[in-house]
Amino acid sequence: MSTDMRYSIVVPVFNEEAVLEQTYRRLKKVMDAIQEPYELVFVNDGSLDRSVEFIKGFCDHDKSVKLISFSRNFGHQIAITAGMDYAVGAAVVVIDADLQDPPELIIEMIAKWKEGYEVVYAKRSERKGETLFKKLTARLFYRILRTCTDIDIPVDTGDFRLLDRKVCDALQQLPEKNRYVRGLVSWVGFRQTAVEYSRDPRLAGETKYSLGKMIKLSLDGLTSFSFKPIKLANYSGLFFLVIGFVYLLFLIGFEAVDHSPISGWNLVLASQFILTGILLTMMGIMGEYIGRIYDEARHRPLYIVQECYRNEENERTVKKIGKGYKASTGIS
Repeated sequence: MSTDMRYSIVVPVFNEEAVLEQTYRRLKKVMDAIQEPYELVFVNDGSLDRSVEFIKGFCDHDKSVKLISFSRNFGHQIAITAGMDYAVGAAVVVIDADLQDPPELIIEMIAKWKEGYEVVYAKRSERKGETLFKKLTARLFYRILRTCTDIDIPVDTGDFRLLDRKVCDALQQLPEKNRYVRGLVSWVGFRQTAVEYSRDPRLAGETKYSLGKMIKLSLDGLTSFSFKPIKLANYSGLFFLVIGFVYLLFLIGFEAVDHSPISGWNLVLASQFILTGILLTMMGIMGEYIGRIYDEARHRPLYIVQECYRNEENERTVKKIGKGYKASTGIS
């Protein structure tokens, strides 16, 4: 892959028409100031608003911009993966379009990269404009993940980071379908460091990570990098088995001493509910892993690219790119 291009800025986009103009202007201002070759890679993750129209407008008057447009919404982590697949820079920066992560921090990331670091991730010292619930759950999740895994995944970090070309090449070799990119970046290793910043509130629009998507991302992180939930099932089963035997011995001993056996359907029913709940929970944990094995076994592409749009590109191609599949008719 050519590395004549110095920097690739990957921007996943899903219904961000309200902020795209300002995002583009701030990124351009930062990258123009660096005075080295760069590209802005916008990945449209199935947007239903005018995001694609805005990005095509950027492409038409700016050769540094290119658009990768999915056939539908495949998810934020997949959009990041596709952006890295299509990026050609010697260093790749991933940043969301909502401007909660300041583009101006890219200059500091590049300085660290030039010092020899191959991964420079942004660490949040403050999270402005977020609810107390989100702050608490995010803090709890990162610390649970760090406790449960053998991989050192930095806490209070997102996907805003700079990756050296060799790191991106290593990530392309990882076949996971349920991707947790920041965990995969930690897994591949290389020399890593952090730059701290205060995260701003969204400039406009609404967060694209609903509670359901946050839970999905959390499960991806835990099940991709830890077998402890499965071990928890074994430990829990053993624990309740011992409790059951101890309780049975207690009933037998009480009956022998008092000569009045303890009975009661309410106690039996309550015990049944508890044991059934434990059993179903453990089965659910195992089902998560089995479902992911099934996902990997199907060998479907991670994403389907409907269109690649760029000022200089005008061709009809149908070919595989990275972990995705491209079925494009060129410039429309």
